[in-house]
Amino acid sequence: MLQAPPAQLGVEHEFASELARGASVAVNGVCLTVLDTVDRAFFADVVPQTLSLTNLGRLTAGQGVNLELPLRADDRLDGHLVQGHVDVCSTVRCVTPVELGRMVEFDLPPAVAHLVAEKGSIAIDGVSLTVAVLDRARETFSVAFIPHTLASTVAGEYEAGSVVNLEADVVARYLARLIEHRGG
Repeated sequence: MLQAPPAQLGVEHEFASELARGASVAVNGVCLTVLDTVDRAFFADVVPQTLSLTNLGRLTAGQGVNLELPLRADDRLDGHLVQGHVDVCSTVRCVTPVELGRMVEFDLPPAVAHLVAEKGSIAIDGVSLTVAVLDRARETFSVAFIPHTLASTVAGEYEAGSVVNLEADVVARYLARLIEHRGG
């Protein structure tokens, strides 16, 4: 059986001309490898598994995305560690305007529920955020978005039904794995 060729994603951005073939760029929190650049655009293959596990397969031409270049060894660490390894998709349940921003409630998928903690870190579409409210009974969590984040990321476009990529905190992931491995 022949494997179908992967999909190709093209993203237009001013830093595209600075990228070399093989460079890494996170798109909505998904780490991709640059294959080619043309003017102000870069192109990357997206394999079927990535399309099925993330929101990249739902993108439409002209839709905004979050972009992140990898951290260089001499850069200052800001936020929590985000690897570009999406765990699962989630859906926005509701968006509520609050003083100085919005509170957004998301479904809490079972695959990451044990890795999410109130006041803990989570990456949503590649953006490092803090869990403001965790409601295990309703299987939801909420994040308070400040105006800056709403204006400079795709979070400003979230509405009920929006599908987002989730990446659990890497420290929580490894602690859970260690506890599982030790039988606890």
